[in-house]
Amino acid sequence: MKTETSRKRKIGIAFGGGGAKGMVHIGAIKAFEEYGLDFDYVAGTSVGSIIGAAYAYGLKWEDMYDVVRGLKTKDIVTSKFFLVPSKSDGIQEVMRSTLGDITFADLKKPFSAIAVDLKTTKEVCISSGNLAKSVAASCCVPGVFAPVELGDYLLCDGGLQNNIPTNIPRIFGCDYSIGVDCNSTRAYGTDSPKMLDVITCSLRILMQANSVKGYTNSDITVACDTKKYKATQLDSIEELIDLGYQNTIDAMPQIKKIFSGKVPKTANKDFGAREIIFI
Repeated sequence: MKTETSRKRKIGIAFGGGGAKGMVHIGAIKAFEEYGLDFDYVAGTSVGSIIGAAYAYGLKWEDMYDVVRGLKTKDIVTSKFFLVPSKSDGIQEVMRSTLGDITFADLKKPFSAIAVDLKTTKEVCISSGNLAKSVAASCCVPGVFAPVELGDYLLCDGGLQNNIPTNIPRIFGCDYSIGVDCNSTRAYGTDSPKMLDVITCSLRILMQANSVKGYTNSDITVACDTKKYKATQLDSIEELIDLGYQNTIDAMPQIKKIFSGKVPKTANKDFGAREIIFI
């Protein structure tokens, strides 16, 4: 029988939401690979679910870079009109062309994508079923993408409830959880009265509030200041990857302490599990 000291402690990684700013996640993965760090559980919200799924599948950072550098915004966001949402078909096609038409069971690491059910307003943790459709559901920012019907649920962007889902690996048995925040300065204001500026500012404030618990539930969060980059444009991929890499390298002394077991475990608690729908 394994004792607490002899049992291998499990460590999870959670990738947060932030649109195109999520390219920093690829840089974080580059750093993890460089240091030979391997995670036992992966969770992701919105763009973090795209990168998280690819990571759980086994793609290396170079493979992810090869995919994203060929993408155009129009491949994902198809509507040209404000508040006329795009379908999520583009996201699903990217996932299927990259990983195949697979399910969560086909992944090399356990993985969860976080969405929100518009019917119940509850957070939904998706860990089974069709991967591409589930990831697309996690990415459906209201007003940008139409919600995704998945069973009895009508799903949209998980950032409305849990933008950096560091609690999810803990719920699934991890002793430690590390988060990557791809937009740590998201809650900046506006002095413009224009409707679009007011709506986007309001969404930033909402996402900031829903990111706080990501920091609370993590042992360490790699925080990336991406304020100068646009969440809707894929024109700064290399810069964002470099930023994510450097921020992760800067945090590596603390991360290595977690992997070496030099950080005390967080006391057992439910981490909000009672308020989450698991599918």
